[in-house]
Amino acid sequence: MSSDPWGRVDETGTVYVRTADGEQVVGSWAAGSPEEALAYFERKYEGLVVEIGLLEKRVQTTDLSAKDAKTAIDHLREQVEAHHAVGDLDALRKRLDKLVENVEARREERKQQRAKQSDEARRAKEALVSEAEELAQSDQWRAAGERLRALVDTWKGLPRLDRKSDDELWHRFSHARSAFSKRRKAHFAQLDSQREEARRTKERLVAEAEALSGSTDWGLTAARYRELMTEWKAAGRAQREHEDDLWNRFRGAQDVFFAARSSVFAERDAEQAENLKLKEELAEEAEKLLPVTDLKAARGAFRSINERWEAIGHVPRDARPKVEGRMHTVERAIQEAEEAEWRRTNPEARARAAGLTGQLQAAVDKLRAQIEQARAQGNTSKADKLERELEGRQALLDQALKGLQEFGG
Repeated sequence: MSSDPWGRVDETGTVYVRTADGEQVVGSWAAGSPEEALAYFERKYEGLVVEIGLLEKRVQTTDLSAKDAKTAIDHLREQVEAHHAVGDLDALRKRLDKLVENVEARREERKQQRAKQSDEARRAKEALVSEAEELAQSDQWRAAGERLRALVDTWKGLPRLDRKSDDELWHRFSHARSAFSKRRKAHFAQLDSQREEARRTKERLVAEAEALSGSTDWGLTAARYRELMTEWKAAGRAQREHEDDLWNRFRGAQDVFFAARSSVFAERDAEQAENLKLKEELAEEAEKLLPVTDLKAARGAFRSINERWEAIGHVPRDARPKVEGRMHTVERAIQEAEEAEWRRTNPEARARAAGLTGQLQAAVDKLRAQIEQARAQGNTSKADKLERELEGRQALLDQALKGLQEFGG
């Protein structure tokens, strides 16, 4: 008989293994020595040890499913329970029991992990839905459209939830995208309509601008072009393929008109500049008549100068006040000389002037006496008031005395 710590072979060749429940028959051995029999079944035990070790490693380091792990454990347990190996079978049972615990722990861990991932995915999809519903109301068509497309890609990368929850969230997400697309389509349809209306309006404006381009009614036509430009700006933009062409035609028509007007105005400006030169020469000739010493000769000479002045024509607008002012100054001087001559030769006017002077002198003398009296009485306010009145009367008296002098006395 042969034995080792975990098994033995009896005289009949029966091989036993020792367990906590006592000896169990492993099998019989007829070919070879008892030592060879034990060695054979010990190798079978080592094989089980290796298989259990490999399974432990797979459970620990791979994503082996709990179901597949349990199947593998059951298979190994059947082999251990069959007692066809010599070794510490109780230790193998304990390792298998521990492995079962590990598998259950891994399964629970994965369950919790899946629940956590599902919860995270739910929150992520709810956030996507909320953003999509907010974007559905946006008028930033390009930016919002690009963002919605990015949200779809993000959605595709998230795990699926349970069918009901996933379908409900997807329905809201899809509805938000559809609502945005519908609004965007309506907006651009309206924009197309507005641009078509702008195109028709601008074609009408172009037609009128082109019809006016040959006009020589410079003032009215220039004003109408300004009105057309205001209408052009108010019309909005036409389609891109029409806008530039319409603008070039519109602007080109204006350019034709304004170029022609500029040419005419340039000729007119040159003519008026020459007229100004001639009128300045006449103004200089007229100014030589001053001061007036011979009224009759001055009057005749000024009449001749004025006739030539009227025959010349327009001068530049900004130069007109100055050159005309020079002529008016000479004209007023001659008129004043005529009035002075008339006063000198009119006895009635001299008498009226003398009478007026006498009246004013009497009034001034009276006011002065009243002022002295008021001051003597200490009535300062009355004296001041009379002083102001005296200033006005004195000014009238001075003017009357000057006029009387022009009569020679």
